[in-house]
Amino acid sequence: MTDETALSAAQARRVALVAQGFRDPVHQPPTMRTFGRTLERTGVLQVDSVNVLQRAHYLPLYSRMGPYDPDLLRRASEQRPRRMVEYWAHVQAFMPVDLWPVMQHRMAGFRTNPRWGGWLATNPGLVDRVREDVAARGPSTARDLDDGAPRSTEHWGWNWSEARKALDWLYLVGELAIAGRTPSFECVYDVPERVLPAAVLAVPTPSPEDATRELVRRAARSHGVATVRCLSDYYRLQASMGGPGQAATQRAVAELVESGELLPARVEGWARPAYLHRDAVLPRRVHVRSLVSPFDPLVWERERTERLFDFHYRIEIYVPQHLRRHGYYVLPFVLGDRIVGRVDLKADRPGGRLLVQAAYAEPGAPPDTAPELAAELRRMADWLGLADVVVRDRGDLEPALAAVVR
Repeated sequence: MTDETALSAAQARRVALVAQGFRDPVHQPPTMRTFGRTLERTGVLQVDSVNVLQRAHYLPLYSRMGPYDPDLLRRASEQRPRRMVEYWAHVQAFMPVDLWPVMQHRMAGFRTNPRWGGWLATNPGLVDRVREDVAARGPSTARDLDDGAPRSTEHWGWNWSEARKALDWLYLVGELAIAGRTPSFECVYDVPERVLPAAVLAVPTPSPEDATRELVRRAARSHGVATVRCLSDYYRLQASMGGPGQAATQRAVAELVESGELLPARVEGWARPAYLHRDAVLPRRVHVRSLVSPFDPLVWERERTERLFDFHYRIEIYVPQHLRRHGYYVLPFVLGDRIVGRVDLKADRPGGRLLVQAAYAEPGAPPDTAPELAAELRRMADWLGLADVVVRDRGDLEPALAAVVR
């Protein structure tokens, strides 16, 4: 029987924080090399349109690199040599370009997805026409291609033209790639040959088994220590998400254990078996002071977040205001190796203010939580170009935080 590595809950926390890049040296100012190192740590950067503070894909970089020039992200995703590209890697996310061949099986799965079958059958020729239009025209948005076709209003929040649906399908199956975004956050599509490096497109498609193993390997590196459920969720390998499923993930884990890349582990308080990546670092202490977004990979998987940090966390963006417990856009605050508080933040750009709509301390938060949080809020405000930090009267941490900010 394979020996297990025993880890305390605190040790598992520190392993996870280091694996996610929270202990990496901070460069002043961060460079493209810093950016590349951080992307390698996280593996993916979830993309989301909510801009109440800053768009989701910018924030994990800030949490690890500190104040950086957001143009680094644009250059990495839109200029040669392109370092990352958008795809459905977790959900909509930026991923390193070298994952494009690994995602070919996911792309193939979208071709047979029943969700699209009826629409494809009732729109014969449209996909071919849109693909040809983009190939001839070059980088294009749905607005560029929209021929005035009727728009459906059946689904709340969306009003897509048929051209947009065709572009989405072509993107999901890999016949188009996202070349960038407009200032209004519209996707700009182009053929993969004009978006991805030729060397990436020339890589043979791995077998489904090799692709699953590679995604599990990368998830394990980004986690440091994880259960099969954690490893499956990072790149959405679950069958319900169109992935190869639990059995395929378990086989990949077993193969990585056999090769010595993953080490069986037992973590205090975890009911499920865990696996430690062989390159994971276990420091005696980790000194972090950082706000992390609701879409940060450190807190994606809510059960994992509870096990690691004893922190119950839910996004309340889609909860009616009167039912929200903590707020609309709530960021956990990491201090040392613990999550010690949470704040509901909003960037008031016209007023030049970072608004702290609510501030809460976690049980057992240390006495320096308020001053450390105040310093982090000031740093974030400076990065966002906001002159003032304003603390609103809500939450049990508000009195202490407001006093320090004043």
